Amino acid sequence: MKLKFYKAQLKMKETFSIAYGKYQHRNALLIELSHHEKKGYGECVEIDYYGIRLDDFIVKLKSIEKEIETPSISHPFEFNLKLKSLDLPSFLQSALDCAYWDLYGKLENKSFAELNRLSNTVSTESSITISIAPIEVQLKKINESSWSKFKVKCSSLDKNNLEKLLQTEKNIALDANASFTKDDCIWLQNCPISEHFTYIEQPMPIGKFNTLDKNKFANWMADEDAQHLEDLEKLKPHYKSINIKLMKCGGLTPALELIQKAKDNDFKIMLGCMTESSVGISAACALAPLLDFADLDGANLIANDYAQGSFVKEGKIKISEKPGLGISLI
Repeated sequence: MKLKFYKAQLKMKETFSIAYGKYQHRNALLIELSHHEKKGYGECVEIDYYGIRLDDFIVKLKSIEKEIETPSISHPFEFNLKLKSLDLPSFLQSALDCAYWDLYGKLENKSFAELNRLSNTVSTESSITISIAPIEVQLKKINESSWSKFKVKCSSLDKNNLEKLLQTEKNIALDANASFTKDDCIWLQNCPISEHFTYIEQPMPIGKFNTLDKNKFANWMADEDAQHLEDLEKLKPHYKSINIKLMKCGGLTPALELIQKAKDNDFKIMLGCMTESSVGISAACALAPLLDFADLDGANLIANDYAQGSFVKEGKIKISEKPGLGISLI
């Protein structure tokens, strides 16, 4: 098996504004694993507010290249054990894990669903992100969109905007990106209006969730607070739902385990994404049959997608039936 990697820049269709800043593009690292003329692809992106730097990943990849490039192919579960032994950052582990699943499936001539005995039937639709903007701009985007589910980014809580959002009569979720205060959260979970939002994601900074009560009106959803299996027990009294991201948990293999454990603990499951090409989105779509919610619009937000595979169109998730993750470069 051979390893190659490439840096790319994903250009946004429009400025992407969240509580952490405004972005015109994302830098991506494309991983290619090849064996017997088959190629598998994975991807991770550079996120400044997580301290993720692709140049650090490239240095790491060069140092472990010989350990990755093995003469034989094992099951992806075994390959993931090797990745764990290398103590990689979760973003880089995810790109390698997903690339290996794509390669392994192509070598076996089986899709990810076939390899894991999953259905390709998807009942969940994806939301599309509405960036931070004046409420009039956000409402205009919602009302003019052909999508039916929306995740509205917030930089703080403006109570006057909640009724305006609900008046659209669309499926609306709120993503605070940790911008709400303790008092905001107490008010929200005690106010019946919160029940009308599909979920309210990561209201406060990491670890500040003790105020949240899952038994009240708000469907609190953990994002940054939920990264690993061991997080679930402490989150259980506070969050009803968790947002799993492949880059955050380390790839498809850990995500399968995390989803099962979360379901065993009665969490509702969403799979989210970063700003990604169809390489990353195809990997995420493979898990769509297991989800309660989906937020897989990443490739829809960029203007220069360099891959094809599974995709999301107007919220509808279409899983490729091709071998592996069905990914090919354009």
